[in-house]
Amino acid sequence: MPRVPFRFESSEDCDDDLYTLDAFDEPRVARKAARTVRRPDPVEPPAGIDDPGEPADLDGPPAGDRWSTWDGATHGPKPRPDWVVTALGAVDYELGVLKTGKEADVFLIDRQVPDGGPRCLLAAKRYRTSEHRSFHRDAGYLEGRRVRRSRENRAMARRTDFGRELLAGQWAAAEFAVLGVLREAGVAVPYPVSLDGTELLQEFIGDASGTAAPRLAQCRPGGAELGSLWDQLLDAMSTMARHGLAHGDLSPYNLLVHGGRLVMIDLPQAVDIVGNPQGVGFLRRDVVNVCDWFAARGLTAADPEAIFEMLLSEAHLG
Repeated sequence: MPRVPFRFESSEDCDDDLYTLDAFDEPRVARKAARTVRRPDPVEPPAGIDDPGEPADLDGPPAGDRWSTWDGATHGPKPRPDWVVTALGAVDYELGVLKTGKEADVFLIDRQVPDGGPRCLLAAKRYRTSEHRSFHRDAGYLEGRRVRRSRENRAMARRTDFGRELLAGQWAAAEFAVLGVLREAGVAVPYPVSLDGTELLQEFIGDASGTAAPRLAQCRPGGAELGSLWDQLLDAMSTMARHGLAHGDLSPYNLLVHGGRLVMIDLPQAVDIVGNPQGVGFLRRDVVNVCDWFAARGLTAADPEAIFEMLLSEAHLG
């Protein structure tokens, strides 16, 4: 089975030193008193013409928050869903915040072609920059992931500003890559629409009004519905194990329920079970987290040891 290669290449040979600004001396004060210069009186605009105030953003769209970022971004896997709007003249409207977190914030975007053209709702996941994000949990997840250039590895290891920027981009690229692999493997995950720097645009899981699907932790399924959600989760985790992957932070809080369908989200920390020395430990923790939730609701099949051994076998590690 194909495995996800966690190797990320940088497009430019950057160096930490390039991000160091030199201080400039303040200009010395002239010894002589400055001469008084008569400034011309302000000119009033002609009657009937309003004061333009701040200059307009000539590069921005006439309405909306920005032009579509499709042009120049890395695009998701093909075949592409029909609902994805790829027109370069489309405009993005930011409708609000869907979720905030320590690593990233997720915003609801309405991308539409003006004058009644196609439109779609997207979830824009924006990874935090160096001054706003704490990378306190990186070490374990990043084992086995390397970039080619040694200076970039050193910058990330020392957590310099430049290194933190690289890490933010690496997290975004990791989630984009894993979503693409899992989508093609048949796992229910949001379709990764595009990647532009530290912003990952993905399918919005919710209804057409912009109401997001609830997390599994917010639901109270029982009977057949509980069993169906459990079966879907086992199928997803088994497929991931066959690809040598574990979610790495799986819980009822990053599983969405939409129309009876269980959708897995938040995958930047997905780990290679073999390549990461702690991979098997992350897999076991994922299993315990979800089994505990289902067992507490009366599902006797949620036996963590049995499920863990089954997934190890799927990954050819048992």
